[in-house]
This record gives sequence, C-alpha cells and structure tokens, in this order.
Amino acid sequence: MENKGSDEVEKLKTKFLSAWHNVKYSWALKSKTSFSRNSPVLLLGKCYHFKAEDDDSPTEACCEPFDEDFVMGNVEAFRKDFASRVWLTYREEFPPLPGSTLTSDCGWGCMLRAGQMMLAQALTLHFLGRDWTWPEALALQPLDTQTWTTTAAKRLVASLEASLQSSPGTSDHSLLPVHQAQAQAPGSAEEADAHLKEMYHSTLVSWFGDSPSAQLGLHRLVRLGLTMGKQAGDWYGPAVVAHILKKAVEEAMDPGLAGITAYVSQDCTGMKDDPAVDKTGYWASPETVIILIPVRLGGEKTNPDYFNFAKSILSLEYCIGIIGGKPKQACYFVGFQDDSLIYMDPHYCQSFVDVSTSDFPLQSYHCASPKKMPFSKMDPSCTIGFYSRDVQDYERITQELSKVLQPSAKEKYPAFTFVQGHGRDYDLSASLTPEKREWPFIRDPRRTVTTAGDFVLL
Repeated sequence: MENKGSDEVEKLKTKFLSAWHNVKYSWALKSKTSFSRNSPVLLLGKCYHFKAEDDDSPTEACCEPFDEDFVMGNVEAFRKDFASRVWLTYREEFPPLPGSTLTSDCGWGCMLRAGQMMLAQALTLHFLGRDWTWPEALALQPLDTQTWTTTAAKRLVASLEASLQSSPGTSDHSLLPVHQAQAQAPGSAEEADAHLKEMYHSTLVSWFGDSPSAQLGLHRLVRLGLTMGKQAGDWYGPAVVAHILKKAVEEAMDPGLAGITAYVSQDCTGMKDDPAVDKTGYWASPETVIILIPVRLGGEKTNPDYFNFAKSILSLEYCIGIIGGKPKQACYFVGFQDDSLIYMDPHYCQSFVDVSTSDFPLQSYHCASPKKMPFSKMDPSCTIGFYSRDVQDYERITQELSKVLQPSAKEKYPAFTFVQGHGRDYDLSASLTPEKREWPFIRDPRRTVTTAGDFVLL
C-alpha cells in the first residue's frame, strides 16, 4: 500500500510540475523580430534581400512573417522558406516517456527538440530537396494574445484533471517507391508531383511524433538516452543529442529510412573514411550520410572570432543547421543577418497530435515567426550538422569544408578538422563518457596545445 501511495504522490507531483511548465511556456508571447532592409539574410544556404531597388524607407523593419504591410524585395520567399522548415516544440498530454511518468517535455526537452529539427531538415533535403516549400506556409497565422492565454488556461485545468494517456496506435505511414506513389497520385503530372511531395512531407513529420512507435520521436530518443545515463527530465547537451540521433537513425525500421546513416565525429575530428563505409567494411556509395560534429567554440563564452566561421557554415546549402543556444536554453540555428543568428525556438508548449491518422494536421509543425539572437549570447557548446547524399557528394563537402576551416589570423584553431582514415585507427572514441560527449575539445592537428579539462581555452 505504501508503494502505491508513493506512486500516486509522484504522479501528482509530476502533474503539478507539468502544469506549471505548460502555463509558463504557453503564455510566452511572440514578439516581432527586426530585420535590416540593407543586409542580406542567409537561411540554410539561401540568400534573401528585403530591400527593393526603389525602396528609400528606413533601414530597419519589424518582420512578423505574415505582416501584410511588410512586403518588399524577396521577403515573401524568405517567409515561405522559413515557415516550410519543420518546427518541433514542447508537447503535452502524450503517453508517458520511458522510465518515467512524464507526459510532457516542457522545461527540459528543448535540446532534444532542436536535434529533431536538425534531423528533420536533413530528411527534408533527402526526400524533397532544398528548393521545396510547403504550399500552405504563407497561410499560417500567428496566435494572438487572447487565444494564447485562453489556451494556456485550459491546458492548466486539463493537465490537473486528466489521467495518464494510453499509447496511440502504431502509425501506418510509410513511403512508397517514387514510381508507385506517382502512379497512385491523381490528376496531371504536376498534381501527381505535388501529391507525392505532400505525402513525403506528412510522412516525414510523422516520424517525429510523440508516441513510442514513432521512428524518431521523443519517446525513442529518451529511451536511447537511458543507455547514456540520461533520464526523462534531465538536461541534454548538444553532443549527447548528436549521439542519440545517430542511434535513432541506426535503429529506425521504416523502409523509407533505409540507406540513411548518421555519423558523429569524435574530438572535433571528422574521419574521412568513416561515414562512407557500411557495417561490412565496404564503401556504401548509395548511402546517404548525416554528419554531426559536436564542437565548443571557446571557453566559458563563445569566442567572437568564430562568428565568421559560423556564417560560412550556415551559408552552405548542405548545412542542416546548428543546435545549441543559450546556457540551459536550447534552440536550432538556421541562418544569420549581420551579427545576429536566426533560430527556431522549441520553447512553446503545444498539445499532443496523433500522427497515426492519415490526415493529421500539419500546422503546428511549422513556425511563422523567426527569432534572432546576438552571436555573443550563443553558448559555446553546439553541434553542427551536414547532409551528404552519396559518396561523391561527401567528397565534395569535405573538400569545401577543408577550405572553410583554414585557420585565419583571428581563428588560430579550426572549430573541427577532417583527417584521412578511420576512427578506429586513432581510437578517438575510447572511454567516451557522457560527460566527455558534452565537452568536446578543440584541437589543432598541426601541433600539441595546452588544454584545460577537455577543450582548449582560446
């Protein structure tokens, strides 16, 4: 009886904590983000200009993505591009997470959500291409204050009264071969292509659903985190999340994810031969590789000398972004303007969506509002991601990145390096604890340097 009573108390505590987080993160109001009309905006390798040729208006403007008064240059293309990226945020009222009674990740799951967004971008490139945009992106409407607070209040009451949710049915989403999907699509070739892309879009989002059966969902990531000493409710750093994403991709059983692999560099060193080799030791040229590189761009604070490096990385179309953020507050960096980073914010609590249905709503998986943050406020610990479609693409990427990584007068040490060979040749992963995964060091391959802890202080 005592154990049963203790369990009930823990469940009640969990409900109250979840309720508080739901209110806290549901009442956060979206503010308009200011963009300069005179400076280009880079978004995952795409460049946008907001100023029209004959525009003589002031140089600063507030850019709420669907503000009808702000239409100039090719800003509409930026709005559509940004709103088409998959947005994954806190959720509530989903089935209990592995090893816990938690039914919400509010307040602690932001880095996992940021990692999901980066992985979703890689899969978007793989299935839809960089030029794809969601047809309904410009129809998204930001919530007004009244709707926001009313919804939050309802969530508070519901979260205190609701019982634990049961697990939803297994998703029946699966990707057919392209020719079969096109054959089943109705209408003209153009309509068939649009139907096919929307099918890929919804299937991709369903992989990140909040249920135990979702291939890349929060439940799967938390379960994998348990093997690294992480519990639901713990803080997950960007390096640990990189390793969790790698395992999630490896274990994914959906046929649509076959032939996709993930690679995580060790000690800020990418081994050129590792990602392109399959489990048998042979070159796996058909395989797509998602490359994740945990780095630390400075000591206690981010070294400002690395901002040009970050700009160069985010200017590459095969870059899938950077996960990091402020201390204990993660976000997904997707671009920049001048000295500010543009990011997608997971700190908004939304209700559980059952993605096992064929027509589940997609609106809550896309964001209408970009946010900006000065580079100086960025936490130095982050993970950078890249997408490589095949071996030839991978060779091109490593060659281009090697040029970007050339040390300059300011940047004495590259953020990471590529070297020839396999990780097993250097034993870089030996005794890799969760703590060391969180503190990858920056090293110069040309010489020995003095380190403090697990990284070089610049």
